[in-house]
Amino acid sequence: SGLGMDDSHIAKAIGSFPQIVGCSLEANLKPLVQWMSGLGMDGSQIAKAISSFPNILLYSLEANLKPCVQWMSDLGMDGSQIAKAIAKHPQLFGYSLEANLKPKAQLLRERGLSNGEIASTLA
Repeated sequence: SGLGMDDSHIAKAIGSFPQIVGCSLEANLKPLVQWMSGLGMDGSQIAKAISSFPNILLYSLEANLKPCVQWMSDLGMDGSQIAKAIAKHPQLFGYSLEANLKPKAQLLRERGLSNGEIASTLA
């Protein structure tokens, strides 16, 4: 498929999120893959992210994904750390940035962790 997604990746994605079969290749999959590639993710990282959290196909690049990546960058994560974090924890995109991720990061800062230490837990 050009994404590094073999039959087992596809089966896992469909099994955990059957609505994936209704996603548009042009409207959902291609823009997401292009964006992830632009972040420096390789095919296997993209396949891992999509197969382990296929809901990501329904999220808005502008409203959900890009702000989350910007937040990671603001924590001091570089491109390779962000790519690794997305591949390992794509479910981060399912959390509200304002209601969940930012407050939890602030709580960790109040407990003495630096942005770098918070970032290292993600990557």
